[in-house]
Amino acid sequence: MGDDEESRLDRELIELLNELRVTLPGVQVLFAFLLTVPFSQRFELVNDLQKYAYLVALVGTAAGSALLIAPTPYHRIRWRDRDKEQLLRTSNRLAIAGTVALALAMTSAVFLVADFLFHAPLPAVLAGLLAGLIAWLWYGLPLVRDLRDRG
Repeated sequence: MGDDEESRLDRELIELLNELRVTLPGVQVLFAFLLTVPFSQRFELVNDLQKYAYLVALVGTAAGSALLIAPTPYHRIRWRDRDKEQLLRTSNRLAIAGTVALALAMTSAVFLVADFLFHAPLPAVLAGLLAGLIAWLWYGLPLVRDLRDRG
């Protein structure tokens, strides 16, 4: 591998790690919030649907955290193996999967709060609009641009 290729891989790895540094605090705040919710006095008032929404938000946040943190230990374990291209590919997939889990968690958390405060169909509409917004901004825009660039 030439110096140019090595420099490109180093730069891409730094970019990925910087992006993860931006994403992780939000996931951690959501996770911390979700861990405290069942211990509040009003949690006993939630219905079964809200409990399932809470569970999806909690598990989605935990999974998102695991997936978004995974590139760091992967890099630490494999850093001397001179396989940065595979490291980047794997880490990129883990990060994208982490954002999918985070999107599910955020949507579920919004549904939970909205359903606790309001009656149907508003919570489902809000959660659906948020899911659509996230899907478009996080995945649609870059995929449309990718298709345009390839076409």
